[in-house]
Amino acid sequence: MTEKKKKAKKTVGKTEPKEQSAKDPNPDHAVIADYNGYDYKKIFWEDGKRDYEDLCDRLAVRKLLPDAMDDFVDIAGGYGRLTDEYISRAKNSTIFDYSKTELADAKKTYGDRITTKEGDIYNLPFKDETFDGLMMVRATHHFKDMPKVIEELYRVMKPGGVAVIEIASKKTLPKMFRYWFRKSDINPFSKEPSYLKELEMYNYHPKYMEDLFKKQGFKILKVLSVSNFRSPKLKKMFGTKFLGRLEKVAQPTLAPIRFAPSIYYKLEKTPKNA
Repeated sequence: MTEKKKKAKKTVGKTEPKEQSAKDPNPDHAVIADYNGYDYKKIFWEDGKRDYEDLCDRLAVRKLLPDAMDDFVDIAGGYGRLTDEYISRAKNSTIFDYSKTELADAKKTYGDRITTKEGDIYNLPFKDETFDGLMMVRATHHFKDMPKVIEELYRVMKPGGVAVIEIASKKTLPKMFRYWFRKSDINPFSKEPSYLKELEMYNYHPKYMEDLFKKQGFKILKVLSVSNFRSPKLKKMFGTKFLGRLEKVAQPTLAPIRFAPSIYYKLEKTPKNA
């Protein structure tokens, strides 16, 4: 991770990140989250006490991934946090990531059971129509050129293949309250992507992403609302086990309103303009 990124991490929970239009801050396709040399598993997940968020992701992935796949790729899969959720469902599993450090950790854990591939999300190192299963979780907040990302995901998938994609949503209740009480200039109801300058992260409106999926040629099969109770106070008060039970019910129930910080989509690759 870059020094700039490390400093941004320290501001979490202490200052309110300034949101801007996604048009201005970075040149196209700039790397804004380099996890090389950074212990993402320990620092973010273990030390950050994100057991609840991890469970929420697992519940969603279990519901949405196909039971059987031939060739599967975990895009931005890092150290393989969610590999246990798909490795038994796929004949061949590949983890793709920008970070050599994260991929090395994945290889240490899973060995020959997985293939790892380093590269650029905007120019995926795979041939057309390679995978019949694909997943991308907790990655969209790093991407400025989302149309290009979705175009690449579509390209590497086989016709009829299924993709599970999670987006970092800008349409959440905390963001609404900040907007209503004039603590943020960003309108969470606007489809325009927003940029959290101090954290170097992008947020996307569900409607913006859904239009993008459809335009590219993806059919939306199912939607889930995920991490609905992502609050330090709630986690401390009720614990992961209890919140997990609520989450299991809330994910499909709250999907129509799309207010959660993570929105999951199950997509099918169809011919463009079908």
